[in-house]
Amino acid sequence: MKMTVCVKTALILVALSGTSARLSWAYEGGAVTDGGSISGTVKLNGAAPEVKAPDINKDQEVCGKTKPSDALVMGADKSIKFAVVRLTNIAKGKKLETAAKSVLDQNKCHFDPHVVVVTVGGTLQIKNSDPITHNVHTFSIENDPVNKAQPKSLPLIEAKFTANETIKTQCDIHKWMGAWIMATDNPYVAVTDEHGKFSLTDVPPGTYKMEIWHETLSRETKEVVVKARADTAVAVELKKK
Repeated sequence: MKMTVCVKTALILVALSGTSARLSWAYEGGAVTDGGSISGTVKLNGAAPEVKAPDINKDQEVCGKTKPSDALVMGADKSIKFAVVRLTNIAKGKKLETAAKSVLDQNKCHFDPHVVVVTVGGTLQIKNSDPITHNVHTFSIENDPVNKAQPKSLPLIEAKFTANETIKTQCDIHKWMGAWIMATDNPYVAVTDEHGKFSLTDVPPGTYKMEIWHETLSRETKEVVVKARADTAVAVELKKK
């Protein structure tokens, strides 16, 4: 009996210790001296997965009849747009701009940008630039979900986020409309441009885990060493899932 009680007590203490560690974890932002940078390009290695064109089946007078898919946007050299590059184990660095406001627009039945970064504690402004009604629906678990109709008369919805999360977003009225919200509690996150390029600046010297995410391709991780006042060049290759 005493042994059972001791074991249970030990397990509870271990659990509480882990909870305390999670609760005490917080990114610390401030001035960075002798910071370096990480830059590079994300490309596809191998054959591209098949991505179907969206089925534009309503409100064609506003939405048009055809649209390319944003699920995989690739350059002639297989460079990948809309890949997300982030440091996942950085505890201290440059200031996290929680007062900043990110914008996600709905324009011609298309989310712009397809991937938007918003800081934890910051605000995401969701706009409707179309003369028709949309419905913004975020499929979040760690953060409060949004599921609101947005007619032209309601040009702005504001959402806040409290935890790191990659959040799928869609319009329930126009099912082909999709986007991703990247909620982050550190500022070292970048979305690749049309040339597949990214840059993370003012990174304190150290060794970091860098994660590369894309909605239709493989998720990759790399160990990156950053030196003072120097750029670390990284080439990233993603594959089909």
